[in-house]
Amino acid sequence: MLGPVFNREASVAPKRSSTYLARGIYLLTLFLLLCTGYLVLDGSRSLFANSDAAKFGGWMFRLLAPLELVILSALAAIGAASNVAQEKDRRTLLLLLMTRLSGFEIVAGKTASALLTPLSLLIVSLPLFLTLPLLGGVAPSQVFAVFLVIAVSVVVSAAVGTVVALWREKTFQSIALTFLVLLLLVAAGEILASTSLTDAAWATSISPPRALIAATNTTSNVLTMLRSGEGWFVIFGSLVSVIVLAIGIAKVRVWNPSREVRLKAPEPETSEEYLRDISAAERPAELAGENTMAANLASKPAEGPMSWKVRQPRHVWDNPILWREVRTWAYGRKIILIRAVFVLIFAIITGAIAYQIQSGVAMEPSGRIGRAFPAVTIPMAALGVISLVLVNALAVTSITGERDGLALDLLLVTDLRPREFIFGKLLGVMYAAKELILLPMALIVYLGIAGVMTFENMQYAILAAIGLYVFVTMLGIHSGLNYVSGRTATLASLGTVFFLCVGIAICMTIMVSFRGAFQLQLAPFLVMILGGGAALFAALGWRNPSSAIFTAAFALPLITFYAITQFLLQTDHLYVAAALIFGYGFTTAAMMIPALSEFDVPLEVEPSETPAEPSA
Repeated sequence: MLGPVFNREASVAPKRSSTYLARGIYLLTLFLLLCTGYLVLDGSRSLFANSDAAKFGGWMFRLLAPLELVILSALAAIGAASNVAQEKDRRTLLLLLMTRLSGFEIVAGKTASALLTPLSLLIVSLPLFLTLPLLGGVAPSQVFAVFLVIAVSVVVSAAVGTVVALWREKTFQSIALTFLVLLLLVAAGEILASTSLTDAAWATSISPPRALIAATNTTSNVLTMLRSGEGWFVIFGSLVSVIVLAIGIAKVRVWNPSREVRLKAPEPETSEEYLRDISAAERPAELAGENTMAANLASKPAEGPMSWKVRQPRHVWDNPILWREVRTWAYGRKIILIRAVFVLIFAIITGAIAYQIQSGVAMEPSGRIGRAFPAVTIPMAALGVISLVLVNALAVTSITGERDGLALDLLLVTDLRPREFIFGKLLGVMYAAKELILLPMALIVYLGIAGVMTFENMQYAILAAIGLYVFVTMLGIHSGLNYVSGRTATLASLGTVFFLCVGIAICMTIMVSFRGAFQLQLAPFLVMILGGGAALFAALGWRNPSSAIFTAAFALPLITFYAITQFLLQTDHLYVAAALIFGYGFTTAAMMIPALSEFDVPLEVEPSETPAEPSA
């Protein structure tokens, strides 16, 4: 029904072992989180009472539902954008456009293909969520309402990712714009919720997090829910998906091929020899006049090429990789649009922080406002995660773009040294993302000047931020060099950042919420940390494992947990900065040092991507 593009993906996906491995790991992770919360709570109080079991079921439901929304929406958006961007980098999208496939079959097929994995993960997790009503505190209608909101959010993310990737030419532009557009949708909901001029239902109808919170608190049936705020989100999200897909269907052959890949028509010969050899009768009318430039040049002796026809060569630095990253539009001119959208998000977060400073909430200790951390922590952490994700996406696409464009093969046969390539990419990516790096640091300086943090803590925060930016940049380069598939490299790199930013925070939330004895919480916590370390080692060292990467993979989650713990305890923040700088600095060195010694880059094609041999 959706065409051959979707049919191929639907027939190939069941043949991949990674399909079933991803479903098993995802369900096992959710089950381990549920078991961790159970063991932590059971160590401090008994769950034999119905009231305690009901509280536990309701609390875990409100913890796992937002986590599933973030994971599946991000997977759908990044998967859809990277899938189309990979087609563009390999020039295979042009082949699809040359066939008889309609715009609906291309756009809807790509969107449905990107939805196969997240929607299958959503369906796989449904039985696990349906066990929570057995504990009490959660109604089955709440589970189905939450899953309906998550499904609509996933569809919106995939539709936006597909259409944005068809619109933009570069991979980084596609991923970054998709990410920022979805964030602007959430920010619009928060702005509407903060104003007293609009109804709260309007904010719920356009914001997936608010719709999810409303769905977790609903006790009505599905028909009644459709007339509430979360019901309006389902209707609004469905309309947005249809409109976005309709725009993509109408514009897919207008946007593609873009001007960057269109073949230019050969220019007519206008050299001196050509003008001298042809007769005056055979010359075009615009070249026949004696006062024209061409006639004057034809009457002069040959003195080399014409100055107006030859472009002056540009001076290239000793490191050509760094020169290309800094002095050219290596990531396209539309990167300015990404910077503008990030500046808009930065202005929204800065305005929220400035309001907290003026009202005095930002100056209050965390204990007085009923929180485990200061009020400015959430907006600053959100801005930091957005910036780190965008920088990491830029780093990984800087390598995958070279590979998919077959430029990496040419670079490896030149006299370019590995250190020139690695440092050129590292410094070039950080220069291209200078606004994404400098603006959060400027906000840290503003907090120091406003008195929210001390001058000493401001210095610690800046040093730790620099270490994190270098780490995510090197992580993207490392993933791009070690994975053959650009989509796999992007998902592995962004997944690592997501685990370190969100996964550790989830473990901390469990331990902070259940305030029992630490010795009772240590065993389930170590299970989650060690499992995350194993996954981190598989992502970083699956191709070239080393003792340094093994140590970094298992030590980095513990170091991150220690840094968050020290921050929550409000102790000396020197320990927080030192732990982050040492842990992430060691991991950066573990990835960088082998890459500096030699070019060890896989160039083979994945078995799933090799064309099948024709039958006899």
